[in-house]
Amino acid sequence: MEIFMSATDQDVGFSGRLANFGAARARHGERAGFMARMLAVGDPLADAVIAELDALGQAGRQMLNAGLSDGLGSLKDPPPAIAALLRQLETVPEWVDREALIQGDVVSQSIPPLWSDLAFSVGSLVHTYSSPAIARLLVQTGQLSSMAPRRLLETGIWRIQSMLPGGLVRGAPGYVQTVQVRLLHARVRATALKRGWEHERWGVPINQTDVARTWLDFTVVPFRALEKVGIVITEAQQEALYRHWWYVGYLLGLDEGFFLPLHNHAEAEALLELVDSTLTPLDENTRSLATALLDATADALCAVPGSPFTQPLARELLNALTRSFQGDAVADALGVSPSSVTSLLPLFAAGNAETRRWQLRTPDAAEQARAENLVVYRERTTLVPDGTEYQKHIRATG
Repeated sequence: MEIFMSATDQDVGFSGRLANFGAARARHGERAGFMARMLAVGDPLADAVIAELDALGQAGRQMLNAGLSDGLGSLKDPPPAIAALLRQLETVPEWVDREALIQGDVVSQSIPPLWSDLAFSVGSLVHTYSSPAIARLLVQTGQLSSMAPRRLLETGIWRIQSMLPGGLVRGAPGYVQTVQVRLLHARVRATALKRGWEHERWGVPINQTDVARTWLDFTVVPFRALEKVGIVITEAQQEALYRHWWYVGYLLGLDEGFFLPLHNHAEAEALLELVDSTLTPLDENTRSLATALLDATADALCAVPGSPFTQPLARELLNALTRSFQGDAVADALGVSPSSVTSLLPLFAAGNAETRRWQLRTPDAAEQARAENLVVYRERTTLVPDGTEYQKHIRATG
């Protein structure tokens, strides 16, 4: 099967979005053309559902929610766009390991919650916000910089639900919330286009390449960050991690050409390098989002019962981790100051490596550590009792 398509510089366009494409194409060949073409592609199935929900109102949302919970077969005369989306979701690809799906993302479950949270916030989300096109769109929503704490929490809850045992089985919370995130992307896309988003310059809002980069922010990006603090996974664990997140990508509506070729960090890093090498320089939008995120993360660290952190100390730690995870050049561009805590990071790494060695010394010890982590992760999923923004978006009574 031919996965990647070629593109010329003249074909590409997107002057506000795509930089250094000739050099990227020289290094990556046809994959670069595929990536560039996907800047113009959204998610037709989800986009059609948003249009249908606008036309049908509450009745449409009720039908959609029932279908997500109980399946397409439970619906009588479903409208065509909702039926098409549910049909795609319920067609489980042959490459899905159904037994592994029941177990969930066992690799992520093995990571201590504190370090998982830090790698997600300071690793994943800071990297997400370092894309000027993504940052531009998020700032234009008028929400993320002012509501960073809630967005940090809500995205974290979806991440946890997606990795819990059985979380991605049809009707389970991770499955439903992943589709809700996909539909919220479609809503943001439709709203941005109505408000005059310059898609000829910036590409389609939340396009396939943006979703692929975000998908990488839940796979290679946080786990490479974890390596820097002493938490390393094996090649076999990498294979299991990516196979689980293949299915998350499928549910998110991501083109298989992005994720099926990726089985480990090295392969994922090649795609990440391609996408990141074509970004335009970081700007004020990226800086404002990163600052709001780090402030929110520092507040969250201080709010933990019995926390040893003050806000300044927490921010010093986060600055040190940001510079370690993202590199000094990106940290400088984001306005993240050097930190005196940097000298302590090797001690954290050594302690984590030793703890992980003991936790994984036997299968029983590994299972006990995972079970203890799962207790904490499940508690985190209850922290927004009134529902997340993506849940409210398609709530039948909304």
